[in-house]
Amino acid sequence: LGIFALGLLSLALMPHDAGVADIIWRMALCGIGFGMFQSPNNRAMMNAAPKSRSGGAGGMLATARLLGQTSGAAIVGMMFVHVPAQGAMVSLFIASGAAIVAAFVSLARLYERPAVQAMRASNPEADPGMHADVLKKQAQDPPKEP
Repeated sequence: LGIFALGLLSLALMPHDAGVADIIWRMALCGIGFGMFQSPNNRAMMNAAPKSRSGGAGGMLATARLLGQTSGAAIVGMMFVHVPAQGAMVSLFIASGAAIVAAFVSLARLYERPAVQAMRASNPEADPGMHADVLKKQAQDPPKEP
């Protein structure tokens, strides 16, 4: 996300008379930064969920992605209304700030308590909030028909 934020910042600071090559390398920097984060992050989120809840985890991931796209488009539209002359630049500054904050939040996962890391690594279904024990019992004892 740091590379992505750097790409967004370089787009925001791009001169008005920039050529095609200037735009391409800045957009490529954004794409590389986003691509290096998105796939591993999606995999980590899907692996963190118990297998019995993988469908729900995928749905939450898709919902979060759509919410981000929608709110981002709304913020850009709002900037074009409130700052018509520099709406694109202000939007890129806001996006780069959000990417920097997201990078720090993502880095915070590296400093998770060792006990939590051990629990996740050894048994992803050990999270009591996921109620994996209830789901296992329901799978073993199918409901009786009336």
